Amino acid sequence: MLETDSVTNLKDNLYPLVPVAESYLMLGKYSKAEPLYWQALSLSKEMLGREHPSTLGTMNNLATVLKHQNKYEEAEKMCQQTLRLTERVLGKEHPCTLITMDNLALALNYQKRYEEAEKMHQQTLRLMKKVLGKENPSTLRSMNNLAVALDHRKEYEKAEEICQQTLRLKERVLGRDHPSTLNSMNNLAGVLYSQKKYEEAEEICQQTLSLREKVLGREHPSTLISIGNLVIMLKSQGKHKEAMEIYQQTQGVTERPTNHTG
Repeated sequence: MLETDSVTNLKDNLYPLVPVAESYLMLGKYSKAEPLYWQALSLSKEMLGREHPSTLGTMNNLATVLKHQNKYEEAEKMCQQTLRLTERVLGKEHPCTLITMDNLALALNYQKRYEEAEKMHQQTLRLMKKVLGKENPSTLRSMNNLAVALDHRKEYEKAEEICQQTLRLKERVLGRDHPSTLNSMNNLAGVLYSQKKYEEAEEICQQTLSLREKVLGREHPSTLISIGNLVIMLKSQGKHKEAMEIYQQTQGVTERPTNHTG
């Protein structure tokens, strides 16, 4: 009876945590999502076991939250642990395993280990096309992330080609206003910028910003990244007055447009 009560209490504590953490993740409130995912992971391990699919899913989401807070080494460590478990428990071609591979490749990419990241992205994409199909949202996410890796390796023409393909597929499968579609629009603008196609890049960046403000809201991290990217593109064309006006809407920008995963 004591054990039953304990399990019930664990369930009562676990089940509200995950949807709230997921909501914070979707809203871009990563610092609020992280402690909830750590709590959920601890409870899930105790209640369901370390190898339960729900536990593995929580580990994957926690790695994503860590990545978004620039905690790349922690994210990589979490991804490595999750990948070993998913391969053993679910198999090398299970969707959860493939998503974990993609997340690990991202963690490598953000640590500037571009060659390793590209190799893993290529491997993941091949498996996702085989297992899930070319138009599955997870496959499209993997295509997007491969383009990011190629951009970082200065393989701009290949990156642009994949960005164009991914964007067309996402617009058809997910819709033009879907956050993942907007990530690909952002990335296409970034690849065009890398090739000094500033007018094309600015036009797509403007479209992305307008849609992100509508879909995600003005204060979402992705919207702020679009504002920063637009500032960079305007400055590159000598439009300093416009850039300064937009710059005041955000706290700062990076040296080059920021790519988006997912």
